Amino acid sequence: MSDKRTRRRDDEAPRPTVNPRRIAFDAIRAVTADNAYANIVLPRMINETGHTGRDAGLITELTYGTLRSLGTLEAILAAASGRDVRELQQDLLDALCLGAYQLLYMRIPPHAAVATTVSLVKAAVSPRVSGLTNAVLRKVAAKDLDQWCADLATGDRLHDLSLRHAHPEWIAREFEAVLGGTEHGADELAPALAADNVAPPVHLCAKPGRITKGDLSRETRGGLHGRFSPYAVYLPGGDPGRIKSVATGLAHVQDEGSQLVAVALAEAPLDGRDESWIDLCAGPGGKTGLLGALAAQRGARLDAVEVQPHRAELVAKAARGLPVTVHTGDGRLFGEPDTADRVLVDAPCSGLGALRRRPEARWRKQRSDLDALVPLQRELLASGLRLARKGGLVAYVTCSPVLDETSEAVESVLKAGGAELVRPEWLLGRVPDAARGDFVQLWPHRHGTDAMFMALLRKTGNR
Repeated sequence: MSDKRTRRRDDEAPRPTVNPRRIAFDAIRAVTADNAYANIVLPRMINETGHTGRDAGLITELTYGTLRSLGTLEAILAAASGRDVRELQQDLLDALCLGAYQLLYMRIPPHAAVATTVSLVKAAVSPRVSGLTNAVLRKVAAKDLDQWCADLATGDRLHDLSLRHAHPEWIAREFEAVLGGTEHGADELAPALAADNVAPPVHLCAKPGRITKGDLSRETRGGLHGRFSPYAVYLPGGDPGRIKSVATGLAHVQDEGSQLVAVALAEAPLDGRDESWIDLCAGPGGKTGLLGALAAQRGARLDAVEVQPHRAELVAKAARGLPVTVHTGDGRLFGEPDTADRVLVDAPCSGLGALRRRPEARWRKQRSDLDALVPLQRELLASGLRLARKGGLVAYVTCSPVLDETSEAVESVLKAGGAELVRPEWLLGRVPDAARGDFVQLWPHRHGTDAMFMALLRKTGNR
């Protein structure tokens, strides 16, 4: 009997010894102190410490939730402590934010959230500041999130919404500038901000000609067909890398909005030949993989251009077995003019349309970041039009709704002449509330996708 019990114990996986809150704290420290990316460091930490299931979920929620809410947490901690929290040592502030997140956003009993954070501070920061930690968090615990937001409200709508939904005010202003010109108007700002705080589901793309959406759905054991893309499957849970069709390249992970803008270019009516396609800013390769599969079905070839060598390697991996040639170089200098039938310009952008995927990103970005991006985006679009033949199509895409990066960029390039705007009917006909004039603007709160923008242009003359 004792031998059997011993064998069972030997067969069991060892229990993780590192506390989940300590792992979350270490991940937050890596982000704030070393400028790491949470989506890269956290999975590695979880794997190395052996946490799975509910514990892994708790660690992820603690880390991502705290990082996503930093600005709001710091404002509340400042009010509770009566001091400028930026004067605190960073590791203490990180621990306080982790504790405050548990008190304000999670269903963890207040006494447990305070006690575990005090213990964490003693072990990972310094016993000397454990009393301060206890006092500040007890003050935070005296009110819920709604009460704190009401106390800190100024009456300025943008400030108060930014505080409640944990966004820098300048980002809320940029979103409102776009939404204010829509049918639903400024009333959509709160839902748009709130959607950035909800973890996105994993969307898969069934590469056309490689695997059907139905077969991929069955392989995922419960994956639902996408609402809009003919190739999208919503993964019900788990690691997509464990799905055989993903591991072998028959399918790949790709947001449904990203799929839609790529397919919209491929499906747009085109007069004349249709054999030479270009993806001008191809990394990391999701759109390249989808366009390459579509090109294969039509007897076309795709040139994929990526300026960063390591990203070009990812593009080559995504396009393996497809009629795709990968080039490492600057899209502004690539190729022969007047040769391409379809060109995708998926321009580098602020990424404000994908904030729900990168919890720390909103606090790292500045409005001044656009100063360098906007000229680059316009140069790349102009290069796409240079490469297109007369009558050829160019899709300009960003994962950002910001006017400077989207409609204003397109309108600026159109002023030079030689091109016209085309309404992408394939996409607008299947996705409700996606039209912004003749442009496409997707939103997480409307469509469950990233906030992708698309403009479709036809070359009409010399550039």
